[in-house]
Amino acid sequence: MKFLAFFLSLSLLIITHEFGHLGLAKLFKTRVRRFYMFFNWKFSILKAKKFDGKWHFLFFNATTPKEWEEKEPDNTLWGLGWIPLGGYCDIAGMIDETKKAEDLEKEPQPWEYRSKPAWQRLLIISGGVLVNFLSALLIYTCIFAHWGKDELPLRNATLGYEYHQILLDEGVQNGDIIYAVNGEEMYDYAVLQKRLLLEKTPELTIKRGDSLFTMQLSDSFIDRVLQERPDALITNICSPFVVKDFVPGSMASRAGIEIGDSVVSINGEEMVTFSIISAALSEHAGDSITIGLFRNGDFKEVTMKVPSSGKIGVQLKTPLEVFPVEHKSYNILQAIPAGISHGWETLTTYVSSLKLLFTKNGAQSLGGFISIGSIFPEVWSWQAFWNITALLALILAFMNIIPIPGLDGGHILFTLWEIVTRRKPSDKFLNIAQNVGMALLLALLVLANGNDIWRLIQGLF
Repeated sequence: MKFLAFFLSLSLLIITHEFGHLGLAKLFKTRVRRFYMFFNWKFSILKAKKFDGKWHFLFFNATTPKEWEEKEPDNTLWGLGWIPLGGYCDIAGMIDETKKAEDLEKEPQPWEYRSKPAWQRLLIISGGVLVNFLSALLIYTCIFAHWGKDELPLRNATLGYEYHQILLDEGVQNGDIIYAVNGEEMYDYAVLQKRLLLEKTPELTIKRGDSLFTMQLSDSFIDRVLQERPDALITNICSPFVVKDFVPGSMASRAGIEIGDSVVSINGEEMVTFSIISAALSEHAGDSITIGLFRNGDFKEVTMKVPSSGKIGVQLKTPLEVFPVEHKSYNILQAIPAGISHGWETLTTYVSSLKLLFTKNGAQSLGGFISIGSIFPEVWSWQAFWNITALLALILAFMNIIPIPGLDGGHILFTLWEIVTRRKPSDKFLNIAQNVGMALLLALLVLANGNDIWRLIQGLF
């Protein structure tokens, strides 16, 4: 069921992304030769084009009849490929993966992409990213309007929080819960962050273990915040290590760990939070360890070898699934700003997490289609489906705007260069850059999906 959900979500994202390009191309009277859902290497499952006043169809076809090309060339050929790794919008006169060098040797025509002003080309190539981003915000808005939102009050996260070094140097400790600022009780995570930044020398009421006490932040606190500009002063929720599901080829599943197990120790050393356990697993990469866990109230121990990546192949329950939450309902007017805010926060959190890819084990943790598909639940849930689809839409939007030739971001970069310098890169340069970019993307695709396959192999032996 989870891979069916992934397939439907992927299909929806591809269609909306490519329709973003097509819609703006049509707006600026730029001819779109082909619009394909999935790639059609060697043959297509379906082709359709309207000419002579009616629709014509071809099934399981390798070549397009010449008359289809000649008749009403301004009409788009619609197709369904058989390789579900993406899709494309073939815009006339645009250097991309659908063109050959000889396609651009002819004299530019008024309906071609390359003949349009730079600002129009910038909007056309940005269309897919814009639609993905806006569709994510729309989905989040609809989710809040229909299902509402579960929120975690600050004090309900009983294991406390992890803090930026600025607060740690002030005397706050990881695991503390900040109950109040200047005597005003704090319930919301985001409000607390703002109060810490707005108050010059706030007095904090802190719960540490069973004790409740107050402490005054120093006069230099806000100056250091302004100087270092941290992304967040509260960096993480201290959450227990509770298994929700397994990734393909999971070493944990093979060792006997089950869904719902709560890990509490490694090699007899008590560990409570995910961050501490995760760090310990990384330290024991390649070693055999004994994991202590609770299962249905009973303590058990499992022996396993930690993979070289330091990851044991589990998906964990989120803090919202572990701690008591409060449900908040929204009407449509309340859902709009809430959806926009949540979408932006989700995007910034994802972008911030990308720095982990450049750590020692970052490349090994990179996942492909199998890993992405595995985040969908086994049992169908419309709320989960739309939440994950919105997340993937944001990821697709960001990944496409990275300035690598072959991605939308590469085209955007070269177009912005042209606007600023008033010098258009040559077609030859763009063609070479496109080929280099596609090679890099192919290598990244092989790496990500190769990691998935390797994890599956490890799980079998």
